Amino acid sequence: MAVDTAAGAGALHFGMMVRRHRIRIGLTQRELADFSTISVRAIRDIEQGRARRPRTDTVRLLADGLRLGPRARAAFETAANRGMAGRALKEGFRAEPPGPPAVLDPIVGREREAAVIEDELGSGAERLITIVGLGGVGKTRLAVEVAGRLRAAARFPVLWYTMPGSSARTGGDLAGGDFTDVTRGCVEDVFGSGDGQGVGAFAELAGDGPALLVVDGLGRPEPRPDRLARLLRECPDLRLLVTADEPCGVRGERQFLLAPLETTGPDGEPADAPAVRLFHDLADRTARRARRTPAETALAAEICRRLDGVPLALRAAASWLLIYDLETLLRCLAAGPAELLDHLAGTDGASGLREALERCVGRLPAADAELLSVLSAGDGGFSLDDVVALTGRSLPASGRVVRDLLLRGLVRTSQEPGRPPFQVLETVRATAARVPEQLPFGAPHRVSHGL
Repeated sequence: MAVDTAAGAGALHFGMMVRRHRIRIGLTQRELADFSTISVRAIRDIEQGRARRPRTDTVRLLADGLRLGPRARAAFETAANRGMAGRALKEGFRAEPPGPPAVLDPIVGREREAAVIEDELGSGAERLITIVGLGGVGKTRLAVEVAGRLRAAARFPVLWYTMPGSSARTGGDLAGGDFTDVTRGCVEDVFGSGDGQGVGAFAELAGDGPALLVVDGLGRPEPRPDRLARLLRECPDLRLLVTADEPCGVRGERQFLLAPLETTGPDGEPADAPAVRLFHDLADRTARRARRTPAETALAAEICRRLDGVPLALRAAASWLLIYDLETLLRCLAAGPAELLDHLAGTDGASGLREALERCVGRLPAADAELLSVLSAGDGGFSLDDVVALTGRSLPASGRVVRDLLLRGLVRTSQEPGRPPFQVLETVRATAARVPEQLPFGAPHRVSHGL
């Protein structure tokens, strides 16, 4: 439904609010009509944004029928007011653009990634970027950094939406104050089972000016291409930044794989490694400050290597420095991948890391999960030839499997001399290391590198 005025945007905004409250308490339109004494047709017109100026009595009866409490009723009546929900809402969007959520976590070692994404979105070279990677690798934190830079440098309004049930660490569902319902409706339309009205309301709010929509914590994204195309068409200067376990898989998407932090510096010195710098910063925030002598830096670098440079794992390990010195912590982590996550359990971030790992591994196709288990049972190193031998698949088919594992952040490339070209992450091995008695694609086979 095309909407050409700010009052139309307000009507759609109010209509979506009515529909959301109705669904929340489990009422059909007919049942709400019975409770409120308003006709089904009038409720349908309101929910579809056709009623531009609902009467005060109508708003009051709807609030009664929806059983709204005092605070919800006040917000409901405010949204029904044409000035607030319409022109004033749109004018406020541009006058004081909303920004991303505030976070306390430091961002270390992501300067290049942040600069690349900021440039691509800010210039309009890319309109849809999906940051993918292992849970805990820092996708949300990077998105916050990029959104903050665009907001500060170019006054981009930032509409942020965290998916329900997501483990993203942003402190909840933040979409931008008064714009929450409009943002939620748009995201539900594009990535869920919305009825299509949300895209129209969002397009009216954002208009043809620059804006950034961040959708944080998509598990397995399945966007509706027609709705996505309509959103990008009706908002010609809108950019989308998505964080997800997997790529969206739509045409025109820029897939940005966020790898763990490097555990060695550019010149080979551990002190310059981003993972080590972050670990030292985290250690400084505990009761124990790192002295950063060459010996302690070498121990910190080995801890970071065993934890793959995954920021959430580093956070969990650093919290143990309340009682351990670095050497003791390293000995605990060196017991093997099977005990790694168990030892970290109960520390800052460890439960979220375990959940993210289990979710990511659990979403693999059965045959790929079994393959990952075998690859994890040795030292985690493997080649494409190993995958061909294990699965009996062709080289192109095996390449697709490895590519999928890379995009999910479960494996990484290795440039170490004498090592195979791919490596299962230690934190992943702690989750997936289970040698099956029989693979679904044939007899068990031992990988040539270290198993």
